Amino acid sequence: MLMAGRSPTNRQSATPPNGAHENRGKQLARRQYVRFAFYKVDPVWRRLNAAEQSAQKQELTEVLRTFNRRMLLRPYSLMGTRADAELLLWQIAESPVPFRELATAISSTRMGGYLNMVYSYFSQTKRSIYEIRGAADATTEEERLVIDPTEAKYLFVYPFIKTRDWYQMSLHARQGIMDEHIEVGRNYPSVRLNTTYSFGIDDYEFIVAFETDEPSDFLDLVQELRETESSRYTLQDTPLFTCINMRLEETLDALGGPPIAQPLSLDETHEAWVEACPLDELAPGETKTVFLEGKMVGLFNIGGTIYALNNRCTHARGPLTEGTINAEECTVVCPWHYGKFDLKTGTALDGVVRKPVETYQVEVRDGMVYVGTRVLA
Repeated sequence: MLMAGRSPTNRQSATPPNGAHENRGKQLARRQYVRFAFYKVDPVWRRLNAAEQSAQKQELTEVLRTFNRRMLLRPYSLMGTRADAELLLWQIAESPVPFRELATAISSTRMGGYLNMVYSYFSQTKRSIYEIRGAADATTEEERLVIDPTEAKYLFVYPFIKTRDWYQMSLHARQGIMDEHIEVGRNYPSVRLNTTYSFGIDDYEFIVAFETDEPSDFLDLVQELRETESSRYTLQDTPLFTCINMRLEETLDALGGPPIAQPLSLDETHEAWVEACPLDELAPGETKTVFLEGKMVGLFNIGGTIYALNNRCTHARGPLTEGTINAEECTVVCPWHYGKFDLKTGTALDGVVRKPVETYQVEVRDGMVYVGTRVLA
């Protein structure tokens, strides 16, 4: 948090628990746009001199970081897992426009001239038409509208198409088949699924991305799913990409050339900062979001003090910057379900929430607000 030197102003007072649901229908209608862009480096780049390679990687790093105000951007390496792709940029935004601007910015760099985009998948989040029966709580529908990547080491991505026969069956019949599919998935809690939809906006119907620290669990899950009834109605589920979660500089270093990433020991931390906005664009009572190390961070100006915490509620990942703020209590209530957090500490105070949200450092440098955190290597 940081004192911003402004007079106190209340944005709005906290409402009773039921008040948190007033705009829930509107919030649930909002979707995210998702893009998986896979690149392969032209072999000519690897024959450049070391100084030029290093300079190009530094330039590309700086360009990618300028998009932290506009989208969630996660880099992954495919070196050693695929022959036709070497780098993935997983992009999540509220509009397709940042995707186009990012693609143009990358192509305008020196290294961009050597990066061939070999695959590109475009999709949206959407509420599933199938009921997740037997769920422990009612958060599933909301979670499908928000992609919030974990720190899992591995990401498995592939496009997916169902047969036409699948869509000719009644919803009731498909629900019964999906019940078996969902039940198998529950046997692998270490694997987290992110399903997005491409109907009409790309060549496929779904893009699925599985996160896990245990590749063997994902292998066993897929093998077991092959034996389910739903597998009979799969038309295509390739190509399949195995991606490794790495820091941005590390993913570029994996491509070759002299390293630009600072080496870290296993127990060492590194300081990560991002430029958020000019101070005069975050008045008391206002909020903003920014992306830091692949996480959406919410900024809250409460009476001249700026607080920064993970913008995703720990219950169903609702957007906290769109919630109800009580300036006197210095709290925020999630707009999706009644869950109250302390803006100073991130502590879960009341309602359905049990886990705290992460908090971040805030500094003002020459009139610009910066958000930072000490991130484990």
